Amino acid sequence: MPLAVYVLGLAIFAQGTSELMLAGLLPEIAGDLDVSIPAAGLLISAFAAGMLIGAPILAVVTLRWSRRAAMLAFLAVFVVTHVLGALTPGYGMLVATRIVGAFVYAGFWAVAAVTVIGLAGPESRAKAMSILAGGLTVATIVGLPAGTVIGQHLGWRAAFWAVAALSALAMIGVVATIPGGRSDSTPELRQELRTMARPALWLAYGTTALSTGAVLVVFSYLAPLLTDSTGLSAEWIPVVLALYGVGALAGITIGGRTADARPFATLRVGMTGVIAASVVLAVWTGTAWVAVPAVVAIGAFGFANNPAVNSRVFTVAGSAPTLAAAFNISAFNVGITAGPWLGGLAIEAGAGYSSVGWIGAGLGVLALSTVLVASAGVGERQVDHGLVGVAVGGKVGGVVGGDAVDQGADEHLAPVREV
Repeated sequence: MPLAVYVLGLAIFAQGTSELMLAGLLPEIAGDLDVSIPAAGLLISAFAAGMLIGAPILAVVTLRWSRRAAMLAFLAVFVVTHVLGALTPGYGMLVATRIVGAFVYAGFWAVAAVTVIGLAGPESRAKAMSILAGGLTVATIVGLPAGTVIGQHLGWRAAFWAVAALSALAMIGVVATIPGGRSDSTPELRQELRTMARPALWLAYGTTALSTGAVLVVFSYLAPLLTDSTGLSAEWIPVVLALYGVGALAGITIGGRTADARPFATLRVGMTGVIAASVVLAVWTGTAWVAVPAVVAIGAFGFANNPAVNSRVFTVAGSAPTLAAAFNISAFNVGITAGPWLGGLAIEAGAGYSSVGWIGAGLGVLALSTVLVASAGVGERQVDHGLVGVAVGGKVGGVVGGDAVDQGADEHLAPVREV
């Protein structure tokens, strides 16, 4: 496997750590900037908002860019936003840096996905994508708790400096390992826009947004929930976050193995698990030996859904996946934005941290409803066997940077039935 694939995995690890680590740093950020914990939680929503608008815009803007130039530009901006975030004296500037950083992070994900597929070749695409996506998985298991530990002992700003340093290191790796040059091939935007008019696609986006919101409303407030309601000391937060990451890794591994053959069954099991675990967390928030396993279960069942919601979008989009994939990233981030926002409203209204469990269960019920509607209306589905999608941690790669993932998609459509 080319070294460049591992370099891009490192870049995803650095940026993914930034995406995730605020869940463990909310008390420190709130105290330092003199804002409430719900207000600090909106920093997570701000990051999601940046990805929400960044994915579709950059999917079009970077069509004719050199992949190396695009990724270097995205990483450079990402580094600058974290340096400014580490130096900022106020909450408003930190919000702005999170939005801009997320904007370019969305673009990096898409370009990196197409790059590793091209570097590895057709025979090693799956392995290359597992290495790239492994960066986000490692960020969940290692980067998230490590960022929390750094923030607790050296201050939350030190965690931002660490992410900036890792991202700068990734830039050096990109320069050294990614070939230059620009492709002349571009997707047909008219066909992409026609695909976006399919109702089934928007139903799939609804599943993506609701299922993500169900998980993120809990995840975003884990640190204060565990300390204020469950009664754990701050030292236990990185441990629980690491366990959450292990659950997420197990879930996405299992979901990745079942989603291709039985996407709707995977979604039904995954969403039912999220609903049940969220209710358990809401009822037994104050009992650590019940609440902690419930948190791990939410991570496991929630991440098990990700391959299925991604593959569903690619199935509906067929041979025109570029905008469909970009808008699915946006759908993920609608959930990431709405979850913390709804949780913050409930907490500020005095409902307590157990309320995030109830909200997660409610969003899970809505997500499950969209799955049932979609499965009832689809007896036979088409799978593009030539299409390669990136379905890890809520990120999807289609056609970006002027290179089509599959030039012969229309020639490989075959009907299959889910059982």
